[in-house]
Amino acid sequence: MSKKLDELGVSAFCESVAMMLGSGIQVDEAIGLLRKEGDGVLEEGLKVMEAAVERGEGLHAAMEQSGIFPDYALKMVAAGESSGRLEDVLFRLSRYYTEQKSIGEKLRNAVTYPAAMLTLIIAVLAVMLTMVLPTFTGVYESLSGSLTASSYGYIRWAYGFCYAALAVMVLLAAALVTGLLLWRSGKRPVVESVLRRIPICAGILESMGMFRFTSALSTFLASGEMQDVAVIDSMKMVDYAPVEEKLKRCLKLMEEGRGIASAAYSEDLFEPVYGRMLLAGERSGNMEQVLQRLTGLLERSCGNMVDRLVAVVDPLLSGVLMLTVGLSLLSVMLPLIGMMNAIG
Repeated sequence: MSKKLDELGVSAFCESVAMMLGSGIQVDEAIGLLRKEGDGVLEEGLKVMEAAVERGEGLHAAMEQSGIFPDYALKMVAAGESSGRLEDVLFRLSRYYTEQKSIGEKLRNAVTYPAAMLTLIIAVLAVMLTMVLPTFTGVYESLSGSLTASSYGYIRWAYGFCYAALAVMVLLAAALVTGLLLWRSGKRPVVESVLRRIPICAGILESMGMFRFTSALSTFLASGEMQDVAVIDSMKMVDYAPVEEKLKRCLKLMEEGRGIASAAYSEDLFEPVYGRMLLAGERSGNMEQVLQRLTGLLERSCGNMVDRLVAVVDPLLSGVLMLTVGLSLLSVMLPLIGMMNAIG
């Protein structure tokens, strides 16, 4: 089965199974109950899972055979089963995929809105160049027989504003489309190398990488993994080169006998206030709770940065549209004002 469950589907499945396990329902019964309510991709996967658990296989093996779950969820469920903390791991997975969905939607909105605005601006400028300005030119020529030199100057300014703005908007739209195509075609590092030069975009990518890392690390530690193994496995979720480089340096310090909190603080993996929180959690034995707290803080930080990016792009693009159209209309209205003054 090639089709996968989306983030909300995985989250709902994990939470439902965790609640049933907490109520004393066995895995095979839980899958049977879910199958009665499932449909689409989940229903097909549950059929395979039900057959697997009836053969005596565990939840991880059943999920793997269904082919509808992401690798991270499979690995975490396997760790939860081996450590006897399956219920807790499933609840953490549910929160993780819900948060992933929320951040993903914010990022999609951050791209979709500028794309829609660019399309609108290009359409308006095209209408100005093909219909509005030629109409004004025709009206002036019919009224005065021909445009004066100064009137031609005003019209040229109007065309110049529109063509310049249109060229910039087309270039921005082409850059956006190219970036999306490269991102989806597996050439993400190329896009990231460009985005890292924009401070707010670099901040968003880093926050997302750290969010994925802390969320995965928290879940791995909850499943009973050793710290160094948990860090290595969590690194695979980061998907952002600068954060991965910091984590590699942290691992070298951990090989020298230091804990993850101390290594992270030394390498400035987190902001200082977050780093001190992690140190306090490690010393007090509350590492998992602190990591969960950090995960929530990083998720909100990432969301706030995305909101700020949209808040900057929105007025900027709207201002470009209003300024270009306003100056163009003013340029074509000046000859009319001059004619009216001459007549009056």
